[in-house]
Amino acid sequence: MYQLTGEYECKIDAKGRIKMPASLLRQLGVNGAYDFMVNRGFEKHLMLYPKDVWEERTNELNQLNIHIIKNRQAVRYFYRGATQLNTDASDRILIPKSLIEYAGINKELVLFAYLDQIEIWAKKAYEQMISDEPDNFSELAEEVFGGGRQGSDNG
Repeated sequence: MYQLTGEYECKIDAKGRIKMPASLLRQLGVNGAYDFMVNRGFEKHLMLYPKDVWEERTNELNQLNIHIIKNRQAVRYFYRGATQLNTDASDRILIPKSLIEYAGINKELVLFAYLDQIEIWAKKAYEQMISDEPDNFSELAEEVFGGGRQGSDNG
């Protein structure tokens, strides 16, 4: 499994191509062409998955009972815009125009890598999202991270 990390400012060319940062590709262990899947994210951004991670996620979705409306909706929303991408000889990926428009990407964008996935944001939207850090982030961190571990002085 991957442990991706980093924020990468990139540009998209007129054809919709993004040059993947070499340091990010190294984290993926890439030597040569690499396969990704892209789809719409939960917010107005895109999600880029290494192909093997995508397969894991879709295997989870395939377990859902699609006769239940919420499951069916979740499957539909997850797959919206799903497109396979491959790096070319110049380590670029070509993003479909409909996805570029969905995410509001013009020329500048940010690749935000974490865990085993990469978010693709229009640069201004990313900056706005980051600047909206909650005032009570320390409380949020305590709630999310603090409950599962005991202190070292629990005799």
